[in-house]
Amino acid sequence: MKKYLLAILLQLIIVAVTAQYTVNVIVNAPATNENIIYLAGSFNDWDPASADFQLSKNSKGQYELQITNAPSGSYEFKFTRGSWANVECDKNGKDITNRSVTIQSDTTLEYTVAGWKDAYSSAEIKHTACSNVKIIDTAFAIPQLNRTRRIWIYLPEGYETSKTKYPVLYMQDAQNVFDAATSFAGEWGVDETLDSLIKKGTRACIVVGIDNGGDKRLSEYSPYDFEWKGNGSSSLSVKGEGDAYVDFMANTLKPFIDKNYRTRKEKESTMIAGSSMGGLISYYALVRYPNVFGEAGIFSPAFWVLPGLDKLMDEATHKVNAKVFFYAGEQESESMVPLMDSVADKLGSSTPSIIYKIVDPEGKHNEPTWRRWFPEFYQWIIGEGYDGKIKAE
Repeated sequence: MKKYLLAILLQLIIVAVTAQYTVNVIVNAPATNENIIYLAGSFNDWDPASADFQLSKNSKGQYELQITNAPSGSYEFKFTRGSWANVECDKNGKDITNRSVTIQSDTTLEYTVAGWKDAYSSAEIKHTACSNVKIIDTAFAIPQLNRTRRIWIYLPEGYETSKTKYPVLYMQDAQNVFDAATSFAGEWGVDETLDSLIKKGTRACIVVGIDNGGDKRLSEYSPYDFEWKGNGSSSLSVKGEGDAYVDFMANTLKPFIDKNYRTRKEKESTMIAGSSMGGLISYYALVRYPNVFGEAGIFSPAFWVLPGLDKLMDEATHKVNAKVFFYAGEQESESMVPLMDSVADKLGSSTPSIIYKIVDPEGKHNEPTWRRWFPEFYQWIIGEGYDGKIKAE
């Protein structure tokens, strides 16, 4: 009898986990020259122009999209007109928080867009980056990929008048690191956070932010080719360019920063961090260049996209001796925490690495959540004297 009940329970769990629904999305939005808008969110790695999540204008002037086979779960999203330069905003041109929804049945969702960001002049959009954040170059060369990229730098207060050499933190998705005006999903506020922590006595560092490559983001932030599953039965073949991208960080960008700024060059003073796909490529950089990057912040890593995750985990056991902060939220996806756990636990048990792992029961896949946990990451990663493995949940 117990076995029978257990079998029924397991079937119910399987049905609950794999349940899929039809979701109709209806949007009322200000008139534009385009007849389509897009849905970008945690379900498609925030792609602002995904053909699988394209809403078309109907006879009533509304935009519509039917999503079939939508898995149950909680999601965050925004509407765009094809890029983050024309993402939705409030009626005053300011960023809005991510929209959220929980799918548990077939449903129709209706939303109203108050405005589009590109309808407001740059003077109307408030920049929030501190005065000690600068743009190194708007078109810094990436010879490994024959592309260019905007590069930011944060120099701690007192840098200009001191002779101190500083550790360096390299961060992905720099559009979201310092400035609300350039962000597409909110900013981390890294500059304000560090200014505050440093004034309270926390050790200072230099932060180098690397903009993502827009439509090249998935490719650059993945070490392997993979299939990105879209709406319904469609998928997108992504060619992994992660090897070339981490080579750029290790062998082009870091030497430039070390030559032009007062840095501590050793691996123990070279940190790397990112979230989602940025977390994935930050972890890969740690594995690929263990003698360059010695500390890392891996926030909500997109390990689920990798067909070669086992290979990457095995490779890490032979190379990595680092200090690594892992974070995941239970409100992100069903696979987020288990996959992060498997990577973090194997790294901690099979290498000399020092691990700090956090699982937040209320954590979501968004910038406000990562901003909230950044101070804890930074204070731990920049600290000295840790000689044991820490696991916090």
